Amino acid sequence: MIATNSSEPPAPTVAVRWARWFTDGWITTRRNLIKIKRVPDVLVFTTLQPIMFVLLFTYIYAGVIDIPGSSYKEFIMAGIFAQTVVFGSTFSGSAMAQDLRDGIIDRFRTLPMSPSAVLIGRTNGDLLINAISMVVMMATGLIVGWRVRSSFLEGAAAVALLLLFAYALSWMMAYLGMLVRSPEVINNVSFLVLFPLTFISNAFVPSATLPTPLRVFAELNPVSALVQAARQLFGNVRPGPPVSDVWTQQHPIATVLIGIVIVLSIFVPLSVNRFKNISSR
Repeated sequence: MIATNSSEPPAPTVAVRWARWFTDGWITTRRNLIKIKRVPDVLVFTTLQPIMFVLLFTYIYAGVIDIPGSSYKEFIMAGIFAQTVVFGSTFSGSAMAQDLRDGIIDRFRTLPMSPSAVLIGRTNGDLLINAISMVVMMATGLIVGWRVRSSFLEGAAAVALLLLFAYALSWMMAYLGMLVRSPEVINNVSFLVLFPLTFISNAFVPSATLPTPLRVFAELNPVSALVQAARQLFGNVRPGPPVSDVWTQQHPIATVLIGIVIVLSIFVPLSVNRFKNISSR
């Protein structure tokens, strides 16, 4: 009797699996970067919108909005940063919905790749778009008179916190993009959610000036915590308007970091699981 070797190939080691995961994620990230390069409208919008907001608020509204003890240019920049990166996170949702409608997701699922690689590439693409927006906004802000009053490391930490917050939102939007039927739906849904979060906050006016129901909402709003954290790290809070006694406003950096961990802990596994089971419409 001739013995046959029916044993299966050994399972890949942890190091090999991590290497494959990293490679798959980089390939899909590169695919999205090339897509951005080939669709210049995205880069144009990414560049022009931040400039428009900075000029609009610093030259039109600065003359009519008074911030006691502080300059409105110093006050507003963190709000513009937060608003831009928050809305920039919606690209993941609309892109996922578009890929599903075009059947590209089904093609990815037939390949021997990590289920999370497509999602990682998509959210990394958003991260790059938001990083470009931050560079453009900071350069425009410096031109109109805004300054970073803190150290270089604190300023870098503020940028990192803004981008990380937007990155966490990108996972949420990617999940929503796999739930809806078209990119138009995700754009409308994200606008309805993100518009009140950004404008009913301390981004553009001190929350203390709002009517009581709106003030309470603004003080508990995670975007308000993000804006306040950015102001602190950029050194744009002193002397400035008084800060609310609410814990989220007294400890904005910790609030934002906790929120980022919670959002990623919820929506990363939800998105990966949804990707495994979804099919094109």
